[in-house]
Amino acid sequence: MGSGKSYLGKRLAQNLHIDFLDLDELIELKNGMSIAEIFAKKGEAFFRQTESDCLKSLKNQDHKIIALGGGTPCFFDNMDWINEHGVSIYLKTATDVLVQRLRNEKDKRPLIQQLSERELPDFIENNVANRSHFYEQAHLEYFVKTGNEGIVEDLTKFLERMTSLVR
Repeated sequence: MGSGKSYLGKRLAQNLHIDFLDLDELIELKNGMSIAEIFAKKGEAFFRQTESDCLKSLKNQDHKIIALGGGTPCFFDNMDWINEHGVSIYLKTATDVLVQRLRNEKDKRPLIQQLSERELPDFIENNVANRSHFYEQAHLEYFVKTGNEGIVEDLTKFLERMTSLVR
């Protein structure tokens, strides 16, 4: 959450001249409501099942950048499925950067909506710690220290190398 998956994914897709998909947008389209509304009206369990179903419906989506929700790799067998069907990248982002980015987006993010300014950093640290086992299974771990400068270029080079090795 807040690592820049959608922002960077769109730019990376542009650089590579391929399509970009955002899993959260697909879930919202399928359900006719925002992620926050899905959490509020149907609960997290429903959301996680829908998320996994939507992810696996992308099985035949070759040569696309797909931004996933922060919890996607952590439920069901999603991380194994992700690694089996594509190249996964973990944007490992410093807590202070995440706090800065998420501070003004709390109303759009169900898991942090009710947190105070003081509670946000602890929640983020705990959340990442709890999920790191899944994140660290990614094919590539990229550490984001401050902003997004240079990341798209680095990831473009990495993915171009990966695809040239596969051919």
